[in-house]
Amino acid sequence: MKVLHVCSEVFPFLKTGGLADVTGALPQALDKFGIANRLLVPGFPAFIESLENKIIVKEITNKFGASSVRVLFGTLNGVEAYVIEAPELYNRIGNPYADKDGIAYSDNYLRFALLSWVAAQLAASLDQEWVPDVVHGHDWHAGLTPLYIRSIEEYTGIKLAKTILTVHNLAYQGVFPDYVYNELELAQKYFSVDGLEFYGQVSFLKAGLYFADKITTVSPSYAIEIQGKEQGCGLDGLLLSRAHDLYGVLNGVDPDVWSPANDTTIAKNYEIKSLEGKSECRKALQSHTGLEEQDDKPIFVVVSRLTEQKGLHLVVEAARDIVGKGGQLAILGSGEKEIEEAFTELATEFPQSIAVQLGYDENHAHRLIAGGDVILVPSRFEPCGLTQLYGMAYGTLPLVRKVGGLKDTVTDSSLENLDDGIATGFVFDAFNIDEFKSAMRRAFALYSRKTEWNRFQKIAMAKDFGWDVAAKTYIDIYKS
Repeated sequence: MKVLHVCSEVFPFLKTGGLADVTGALPQALDKFGIANRLLVPGFPAFIESLENKIIVKEITNKFGASSVRVLFGTLNGVEAYVIEAPELYNRIGNPYADKDGIAYSDNYLRFALLSWVAAQLAASLDQEWVPDVVHGHDWHAGLTPLYIRSIEEYTGIKLAKTILTVHNLAYQGVFPDYVYNELELAQKYFSVDGLEFYGQVSFLKAGLYFADKITTVSPSYAIEIQGKEQGCGLDGLLLSRAHDLYGVLNGVDPDVWSPANDTTIAKNYEIKSLEGKSECRKALQSHTGLEEQDDKPIFVVVSRLTEQKGLHLVVEAARDIVGKGGQLAILGSGEKEIEEAFTELATEFPQSIAVQLGYDENHAHRLIAGGDVILVPSRFEPCGLTQLYGMAYGTLPLVRKVGGLKDTVTDSSLENLDDGIATGFVFDAFNIDEFKSAMRRAFALYSRKTEWNRFQKIAMAKDFGWDVAAKTYIDIYKS
């Protein structure tokens, strides 16, 4: 079976969040089970520069605002890939979606329409040497793919590839003004409630949810939650109507990237049998960030987008409590200016207890997760979450809200769960500061019992969140 993955970012070439981790790992996991995978990505500089053994598959002129488009084929980190070279649309340094001030590019609708259009052309034998059986789109950037494929099928009467859309975060929908529709090269009939029209606007994600043969999202709980009004983001009615085609498939962790026994970016390797190296990683983290060296109170770490959705305002509010109890806080991320500034001010006020690095740094992310004791993921909503999985793999226990994929992956440290040997983290329910602080106090209390803490860590590290289970589930969906 041949599967084409359509996406905007892939680790380790280009990453702004968990989407890249998934698209970097899933094709290789599927390959082990005999699936022939290829990627299709926009020609961002990181992909153009990394593409090896490249050849030109097709040259096209004057498409979606680009005077010249070339579809290239080669390999990215050993995975076969198509890259769309269109410098006018994609040759921009930095963030793939927004300018240096964080403002979304005004032509994003053209940039990602081209991505979906090329995916549909590949389904229609643009590359006669390789025609996919399934086209698997990821997030709104690939949302028009099922519609372009449907459009070709209706025009030619020829059935093409089946389509799947995976929603990594329903909050990001690719919504644009109605007047852009005329530039998308689609029949007028598709701009309707039974199509991509969304409250008078154009929604790339809605197009994918409406026209894809199957829909997946990244955890079983999130698949249920998005069918309700609270987390449905205005699309709950459509998702509820498609419930029989909607699957929740929990993301995995790539052990080649996230394993404390083999991680070349951390101060000292360690494994479940012996956690001695973790204390060295802890000291290295304190030294690197300027935190005071101490080992009797926990270090709380954050590796996240700094947004209200991620619950980071709760961390801001609780930071003084952490310091007051002798704990420390180390943060990596970027996002809402108000939260960035609040963390920066706290770090200035408590330089030996709070450290903040704005932006994203893959090596520092590994340093934090290896050297920390508790990783904070107190999200308002969370499709899957990956950092809590990374934390467990490294014996850095997650403190999470009971929602979405966090609920599916973390077992609370209640007395009965500790006695049963199944606790893997600290879970709170209501999205408020009192519940967050209660979970935080439990983390302090358990950390003071070093023997219990060490046992707790090993239970978390023993959990298997590899990609094999997810890959097998996706294969079943492909076959269906």
